[in-house]
Amino acid sequence: MFGTRHAVVVTHSRLRESGTVVEEAVEQLTQAGFEVSIIDNIEAPDFGRQSPVVPERTEIVVVLGGDGTILRAAELVHCTSVPILGVNLGHVGFLAEFESFQMSEAIRRVAEHDYSIDERMIAHVDVWLPGANEPIGDWALNDITLERADRGKMVELSIRVDDVEMSSFGCDGVIVSTPTGSTAYAFSAGGPIMWPNVKALQLVPLAAHALFARPLIIGSGSTFAIDILEDSTSDGWICCDGRRQRALPRGTRVEVRESKSTLRLARLSGVPFTNRLVTKFDLPVVGWREQARKTGEVHRGHVSPEDKEANE
Repeated sequence: MFGTRHAVVVTHSRLRESGTVVEEAVEQLTQAGFEVSIIDNIEAPDFGRQSPVVPERTEIVVVLGGDGTILRAAELVHCTSVPILGVNLGHVGFLAEFESFQMSEAIRRVAEHDYSIDERMIAHVDVWLPGANEPIGDWALNDITLERADRGKMVELSIRVDDVEMSSFGCDGVIVSTPTGSTAYAFSAGGPIMWPNVKALQLVPLAAHALFARPLIIGSGSTFAIDILEDSTSDGWICCDGRRQRALPRGTRVEVRESKSTLRLARLSGVPFTNRLVTKFDLPVVGWREQARKTGEVHRGHVSPEDKEANE
């Protein structure tokens, strides 16, 4: 006889108060044979502190919300083998596997163990405060940002890769992103998109006062070291995944490398990342010149054979 199966539903209080979707998900999981726990308010732990994790017996974590909720759920499974399944109830939902109207199918597939595991790279960060004998360690699924503490000034940084100095400049800050986070803050700051199966880290400067401060990508075996210079006009501020943060004085060194841990995402389909990218970003796969040409031909009464056949 098999023991009871356990699932954790992670959401937020607004969803529980504004509709029935959470109740429906719990009911369906219960009917599928799961004992269900609900977590809807995850306070961000202090930087460098391990947050409470789900019970060891947990089979899966079902996230009802957007990417921000998935990042909160990631704290609950960090350093465990428990997978996360995201059902998007937010905006973009890049990390989610299903949309809200597909929830019943998602739960049925979970109950039948009909899913695969996508292991995502995690970044580990060590913060060496001035005079410290040991670093303060933390991690990020998406990104680690090091920014100026004083909004009216720049923070002066030195960038090293594998202990070789690459550059130094004043800036608003830098983003160190994993492939998973390359579609988030780093993308908005002008960084390239990296496919999830790429083992790399990228550093994207924010408003750097320098002629040649471009995004930099390193392999998973390399390490970024970022020093807040002693003569910086501002102290620093570090934040992991928009959650765990703390102030950093001048003279601090921040080292970022690939973590030994990974995050396990439950995948219920074999849809390539490229399809997800085009769909979520609503990419214009037809260039503006081609679109303008087709529009002009229609306005002039000329229709290409291909378009004519499609219209028929």
